[in-house]
Amino acid sequence: MTHISIIGTGNMGQAISAIAAKGDNSVELFGKTDLDKPVTGDIVVLAVPYPAVDQVLAQRAGQLDDKIVVDITNPLNFETYDSLTVPADSSAAAEIAAKLPRSRVVKAFNTTFAGTLAEGTVGPLTTTVLIAGDDADAKAALAGVVTAAGLKAVDAGSLHRAREMEAVGFLQISLAANEKLPWSGGFGVVN
Repeated sequence: MTHISIIGTGNMGQAISAIAAKGDNSVELFGKTDLDKPVTGDIVVLAVPYPAVDQVLAQRAGQLDDKIVVDITNPLNFETYDSLTVPADSSAAAEIAAKLPRSRVVKAFNTTFAGTLAEGTVGPLTTTVLIAGDDADAKAALAGVVTAAGLKAVDAGSLHRAREMEAVGFLQISLAANEKLPWSGGFGVVN
């Protein structure tokens, strides 16, 4: 059993919490009013919009050391939905990893919507969670949480692959925002 802390109580935080609980993991959710409550999970999920990450990291300084930190963000311009806000040779996950040198940062959950996580399916396919990171043990720990819930986990490679994952997440969000794809839909992986 793994102890998981999820910072963010929105749709994604709730969906990831339900997934983690299916595998008999202990889960604690942190909302905006839980600033005095310390983060104690072995895995910490940043289930907040990308613009809120710096504030969360400042509020939780030191509490994320020696933990697996899961970045689920898509760093898109939320005013225009027309571009990513990180440099073309970087990613939100890379920027977070640089700010958390004592944590093992992985990228995951950003290429799925909350609805497909909660349902466990994308159309007729089992929901697949892509996981990228430089620490094999961290990726395996998160993959164990995902597969224990009946979902698929695919190792997408090093943390450098987060850039491509964020592009896929951006495309999916853009399509949904423009009503080309339902928020309950998404991309599936056949393997």
